[in-house]
Amino acid sequence: MSAFKELTKGIYAENPIFRQVIGLCPTLAVSTSIINGLGMGAAATFVLIFSNVIISMIRKIVPAKIRICIYIVVIATFVTMVDLSMAGFLPAIHKSLGIFVPLIVVNCIILARAEAFAGKNSVWLSALDGLGMGIGFTFALVLLGVIREILGSGSLLGYPILGTSFEPMLIMILPPGAFITIGLVLGFFNWLEAKRQRN
Repeated sequence: MSAFKELTKGIYAENPIFRQVIGLCPTLAVSTSIINGLGMGAAATFVLIFSNVIISMIRKIVPAKIRICIYIVVIATFVTMVDLSMAGFLPAIHKSLGIFVPLIVVNCIILARAEAFAGKNSVWLSALDGLGMGIGFTFALVLLGVIREILGSGSLLGYPILGTSFEPMLIMILPPGAFITIGLVLGFFNWLEAKRQRN
C-alpha cells in the first residue's frame, strides 16, 4: 500500500468517527466548540503518531501474550506527556477538556491502531497511519464543533455570526445535542457512501 494512501485513509475511507464509529465518548463530550475539537484532536494525533512509532519499533520483541499491556504502557507515556504539556502551556484548553485528555490512554482509536496496524507494519507506515487517523479524528471533532457551536450559541470561535435575532438552541451544546449532531452527520456520510457505491 502506498504511503499516500496510508496517510489519507484516516481522513475519509477509515475515518475513526464517521466510518469506523469508534472513540465516540470523547467525541460527544468535547465537540461543543472548535477550540475543544482542535485541542483534543492535536493531543490524540500526537499520541497516535508517537505510540504507533514506538509500538512498530518494538513489535518483534514484545511477547504476544503481553502485547496489549505493553501497548497501554507506551500509550500512557505519551498521554502523560501531552496532559502535562497542556496543563503547563494551554491551561484554559486543558481545563475545558478535563478528564478526557488522560482518558486518551483507553481511547479505542489509539489502541485499535496499535493492535491492527502499528504491531504489524513498518515504522514509517505506522507514523503515516497515526498522522492520518489523527487528522481524521481532528476533522470529525472540528466538524461537529462547528455545527454545535453555531447552532448552540450563534457564534463561531466566539464571534457572533447569525445576528442578534438568532435564538440559540441550547440543546446543541448539551449532551443530547451531541447525539443528535453525530447521528445526522453519520447519516449524511452513510448516504454519501451508498451514493458513491451505486455510481
